[in-house]
Amino acid sequence: MTPPAAPPGATVTVVVIVHNDAARLPRAVASVRRQTHADLDIVISDDHSTDDTPDVARRLVTEDPRIRYLRLPVNSGGCGVPRNRAIGMSRAPYLMFLDSDDELPGNAVELLLAAHRERDIDFAMGAVRRIRADNGRRSTWMPHLVAERRTLDGIEADPRLFFEHLATSKMYARAFLDRHGLLFPEDVHYEDQLFSARAYCLARAFTIIPEPVYHWYVAPYAPTGTASISNQRDRLENVRDRVHVQGLIDAFLAESGHGALRPDKDYKFLKHDIRMYSGDLPHRDEEWLAAFADIVGPYLATLDPDAFARLPRAERVVIQLIRDRRLAEARLAARGLGHGAAPRRVATGEDGRVYWGDRVPETEWARRELDLSDLELETRPFPSALFRHEITRLAPGPGTCVDLTIRTYDPGLRLPVGPRHAALHLAPGPRRLTAAFRLSPLRPGVFEGRVRLDLAATVLPVQGFEGVRHPVVRLTQRGTSHTGLLLAPLEFPALSARVDYRSGTAPHRVTVEPEGHAPGRLQIRWLPVGVTSRVIRPVVRRMAPPRVKRAVRLVAGVLR
Repeated sequence: MTPPAAPPGATVTVVVIVHNDAARLPRAVASVRRQTHADLDIVISDDHSTDDTPDVARRLVTEDPRIRYLRLPVNSGGCGVPRNRAIGMSRAPYLMFLDSDDELPGNAVELLLAAHRERDIDFAMGAVRRIRADNGRRSTWMPHLVAERRTLDGIEADPRLFFEHLATSKMYARAFLDRHGLLFPEDVHYEDQLFSARAYCLARAFTIIPEPVYHWYVAPYAPTGTASISNQRDRLENVRDRVHVQGLIDAFLAESGHGALRPDKDYKFLKHDIRMYSGDLPHRDEEWLAAFADIVGPYLATLDPDAFARLPRAERVVIQLIRDRRLAEARLAARGLGHGAAPRRVATGEDGRVYWGDRVPETEWARRELDLSDLELETRPFPSALFRHEITRLAPGPGTCVDLTIRTYDPGLRLPVGPRHAALHLAPGPRRLTAAFRLSPLRPGVFEGRVRLDLAATVLPVQGFEGVRHPVVRLTQRGTSHTGLLLAPLEFPALSARVDYRSGTAPHRVTVEPEGHAPGRLQIRWLPVGVTSRVIRPVVRRMAPPRVKRAVRLVAGVLR
């Protein structure tokens, strides 16, 4: 059936793409309907859903004459086809795109349209607010790029914008799209990256505003079957699509006369795309790692050398270990990304340079990338020294205790020979739990110790605690201290027990488990049960903050 004509007088078409998302589609469409700018053409473009989405979409059409429904005859498997079909039936002078699992802030259309009316630009873009679906936490996507209002005459003015590749954060002038025949690629995922690269390069001018114009709901640890395409990083086809799109962008830059932007685009690929996969490497098996290296290795060899030099050393190490197919070591190195964990061992060349691993790299390029000399392992201040703490044995102890064997690697030989005092720190409540233990030397640069962690000894808030914490290792030397993360076995049977805190008045289910994602720390989870779950926490959540404080003080006094 041919969709009805666009509403007369509509100034902006908002395309809402959907596939098998009947539950969230009404929320997305409602966010468009309540826009402060009302002259809208709302197109629901359905990629041949097989759930209740068609019924939901048709009901929405009956509720608002501004809504039209387009259903594709077959599923395309991506975002490009439903967006392009909707572009083809739009008539408004401006277009925006919305995914069915996201929302528009109430004044998004008004803000972006105002930017277009102020200046003759090809598109306007604003801030994207990321909202964690699991805990509601909010953050701004690429905040440094949208911190202030500005108009740029092309991406050459700020090539960092390659990092902001979302098509959904922008309002496009229809004349701009028509002038360049700009559509989404239809045969590959990550179409936003290619579409946005083209738009950035072809635009004569575009305006950035700092206000939020898009609410992006993210579920970083969703199961593979329900994860978004960008979060399905465990699928090798996902990797192939990302690499393929990079090749298409490279070809476009060369053909359109924007080859000078290639180093910046390459840096974005390394810093964003490859960095995401690198963080997952500890949790991939050998077969997956080998296939991953096969896919990304040849493309990495084509990138601009300066792009690698702009990366933090830890990221360069992981990439080079992949290229050298030292895959087991790549997994080890990836566990320290963003957390300052040291390698287990280092090798020193004849020139005194220090390299990752147990041997000096053979090629000049590998030596450049695996050179750790700039980290100053032997001389950097003790609080920022690089150690590696790994649990080599984990077992249930008596009662609510967990017994751990911890091995500490000190490649910079910062710790004097002999036994060392250490401690585990854990803080789910107002006071930190400290479990002291002794590290004994096994060989130069390697220490090991045993510690018993009594989970019943932690002090929780009166209202209880629901969440996770990760113990850290504290070392001290000459009046200064160092705190480092504690890496656990990537897989082990979870240990769970009921712990009756505060003389039984605050029971919790406490679970010791693997973190399940990078870097693979030891994770302890608290879940209130009994009266804590049924009474105290609901009361606290309903009360205003000043009353909460008074109630907490009152209950705390009673329970002393």
